[in-house]
Amino acid sequence: MTPVELSRTVLRAVRRAVDDGELSVAVPARVVVERPRPGGCGDYSTNVALQLAGPAGRPPRHVAELLSRRLSDSPGIAGVEVTGPGFLNLTLADDNPGALAREILARGGGYGGGDVLAGQRFEIRIPYEVRAEVVADSLRRVLATQGAQAHVVHGETAEQSATQGVQANVVVHGEAAEQSATPGAQANVVVHGEVAEQSATPGAQANVVVHGETAEQSATPGAQANVVVHGETAEPSAAQVVNLRPVPAPSDPAVLGRDASRWALLLPAAHDRPRIDDEHLAQRESNPLFRVRYAHARTRALTRNAAALGFTAEPGDVRDNDTATPAGDVTRARANTAAPLHTALSSYPRTLTLAATHHAPDRLARQLVVVADALLGFQHTVLPQGEEKPSAAHRARLALAEAAGTVLAGGLSLLGIDAPEHL
Repeated sequence: MTPVELSRTVLRAVRRAVDDGELSVAVPARVVVERPRPGGCGDYSTNVALQLAGPAGRPPRHVAELLSRRLSDSPGIAGVEVTGPGFLNLTLADDNPGALAREILARGGGYGGGDVLAGQRFEIRIPYEVRAEVVADSLRRVLATQGAQAHVVHGETAEQSATQGVQANVVVHGEAAEQSATPGAQANVVVHGEVAEQSATPGAQANVVVHGETAEQSATPGAQANVVVHGETAEPSAAQVVNLRPVPAPSDPAVLGRDASRWALLLPAAHDRPRIDDEHLAQRESNPLFRVRYAHARTRALTRNAAALGFTAEPGDVRDNDTATPAGDVTRARANTAAPLHTALSSYPRTLTLAATHHAPDRLARQLVVVADALLGFQHTVLPQGEEKPSAAHRARLALAEAAGTVLAGGLSLLGIDAPEHL
């Protein structure tokens, strides 16, 4: 159960209590759940009872106990404890990093995919502009993870784009297409390694290449426009239209190279202007792209180093068995270090769904940064230290790290960016 799902579970408990007349309050729009603070217990904690106590005219602890009875019977919750003035501490059923790592490693690059948009078709309409091309390319992939079919078309002619006075090299899948800002010049757009030439001359034919096929669209007024996808003709009414017009890049991003240029264009939200500078190339902590790619490389290095020490990954309990020893504090610290990574990985499917339904691949890029930061904070617990011998806990931690690498590689692939084995 992800934090978002848990929040909804708590919200449903509040709504049922209101519907049954046990609470006389307005049901809040959302409920915040967070990891317990020092001294707390359970997997998550929420202060919703304290928020509702005033409007309900009841002591916070009384409200907490009322909600506790309802939550204890909810699927996915193993236990509920009321602490302090009225905090609800929730323990999740079977919520352990081992189970999550096993699921991710079993599904591989398909982890996070779903059928939320199964059977739906989308026509992504974009102008001839470098950022729009890259965002549309990634959005098409993200939509596919949720069962949708999508194709990209251009909603305006090359002449209309040229009047903007912007010259750009469109980089999609490692190819570059030069777009002239001169009226009447040809505009070439590379999509999946093919070149589609569209003449700005009135009455000429405009060709758009989608998935390696060429769709001829007549520029003559009154002519019929068809888009060919995988060799089939799609009627315009058969697909939901997505008009994608992100804020254009301020300068040509091709100088950054393929991976850095795509990241620079994809990380900001569509309504934000992308930054095109050398910071995206810097190999330092302040560069999010470097952290994401470095984190993936570290997961591969951990696997190699573990093999040299004679052990491999095996999903399980990341905690050591000797919690009663003086090393118990270290054990608890290791378990706590795994919690942020577990949360980041379990939240990935929800983020991927939102990226698809909101047509916002930038959400995916930012989630990869969260996963990378959590992995980099966890990596130091994976391998045995000093005189330690490899244990079941080390194998479980390695499995969780490899799961993080799987998510990072899959997410970067959806963004069209390479995941390095070494960095």
